[in-house]
Amino acid sequence: MTLTQQDIEFIKSQMASWLAEQSLGKPPAVYEIELRERRVRVEEELKHQRELMRQGFDQVERRLEQIDKRFEQIDKHFEQVDKHFEQIDKHFEQVDKRFEQVDKRFEQVDKRFEQVDKRFEQVERRLEQIDKRFEQVDKRLEQIDKRFDEMLRRHDRHFLWLIGFITTVGGMVIAAGQLW
Repeated sequence: MTLTQQDIEFIKSQMASWLAEQSLGKPPAVYEIELRERRVRVEEELKHQRELMRQGFDQVERRLEQIDKRFEQIDKHFEQVDKHFEQIDKHFEQVDKRFEQVDKRFEQVDKRFEQVDKRFEQVERRLEQIDKRFEQVDKRLEQIDKRFDEMLRRHDRHFLWLIGFITTVGGMVIAAGQLW
């Protein structure tokens, strides 16, 4: 169901009276005054709201200024931090140079250790040769010990023979001396 032009005009003409009836039977003039009062209150409330909004915007503006100041402080702080990082970078560069020097020293020490290792190898070879010589000397000493043992046995036998000979000769001399 669509509204025709006649229906729309009828609604417009009757709207004022319908609204007046809704305002508890007050005549349209009283209703108009009431509407004006409401409009004045609404305008005052809007004025008050505008004022509150301005205050809010002012507070936001002040807060934004504080935030800007804080950002400036943070920027200054970051500049100081950047300076500190530059100093730290310089320090690390110095440390890197020192480590390079230490690495060179370690390379020198490694070379010296290699030389010492070579010397130790030479000493070990010499010690092995000395050990072989000692083994040879030990064998010779064992041979000499065997010879001495054999000589001692011979000397013991000869000594016993000598004692036996001396005793026999002494006994013969005594026997001859008694016979005479």
